[in-house]
Amino acid sequence: MTDLAAKYDLLRQMIRIRRFEEKCAELYSAQKIRGFLHLYIGEEAVAAGVLSKARESDSIVATYREHGHALVRGISARAVMAEMYGKTGGTCRGRGGSMHIFDAKKEFYGGNAIVGGGLPLAAGLALAYKMQKKDSVAICFFGEGAMAEGEFHESMNLAELWKLPVLFCCENNLYAMGTALERSESETDLCKKAQSYRVTAEKVDGMDALETAAAAEKFLARIRRTGEPAFIEFQTYRFRAQSMFDPELYRNKSEVIEWMKRDPITILKKNIGNKFDENRRRTIENETAAEIDDAVAFAEESPIEDTADLLRDVYTPREAVE
Repeated sequence: MTDLAAKYDLLRQMIRIRRFEEKCAELYSAQKIRGFLHLYIGEEAVAAGVLSKARESDSIVATYREHGHALVRGISARAVMAEMYGKTGGTCRGRGGSMHIFDAKKEFYGGNAIVGGGLPLAAGLALAYKMQKKDSVAICFFGEGAMAEGEFHESMNLAELWKLPVLFCCENNLYAMGTALERSESETDLCKKAQSYRVTAEKVDGMDALETAAAAEKFLARIRRTGEPAFIEFQTYRFRAQSMFDPELYRNKSEVIEWMKRDPITILKKNIGNKFDENRRRTIENETAAEIDDAVAFAEESPIEDTADLLRDVYTPREAVE
């Protein structure tokens, strides 16, 4: 893939995420999607950049704000949307919903509703790779709020002690669920926390897809070479509220407007420069619109699980295993 083609692929993935999330917000307002819904709008450059450098054999562990990661990973928009609808055509037959997108065939292990819950899972996957002598990396996404949780410290400690192939990707959007970083963590230099476990760490502009891709490529290569973990702090910002329930009273609107001037899609267009082709962008937008319309139609038509099937994967009678 040429350098220009790679840039357009990043643009395509970010536009896909943005338009999919916008449609989800619309469908949530129409009560087609229920429960919790956490949008990724503004943070697209992290998922698009990092996952553009991942191998199919690498595992992905994400947060409850994971729709974008799932799409870039190759999980169909149909399956993601049907899961949001709670329909059987979804990745978890509609049982997981927005926060629990999962696809073992794509090595995509959530979607985790518990803050920090994916960190020990990623360490466990990496331990399995090491024991099996596989050249795979566990790529774990989490927010800065997770760094105040015990799971972060335990996972970082074991990853370095045992030399596990994990890429820790902190999506620092400054507000965790709704509390500013400086109000929730005494040490706001997140790389220092990782370095306290002797893990190599670096800060990256999370609004620039080219920078996120370059950092991921560098650290993934290092992890495969050394077998040791690494940590990247992606400094990013979500343009929408924490969730669709969030009245967003914890930050000023003027701050959001300032960050929106650094829209990752706009930044990538500027990076492409005079080679940017507006017709190509329109083609991407049209193809994305068609993909999303198809996903919505699939989700609408997909059936709800039959009540007779509700105990499936929940309870196994003793006689079935004896």
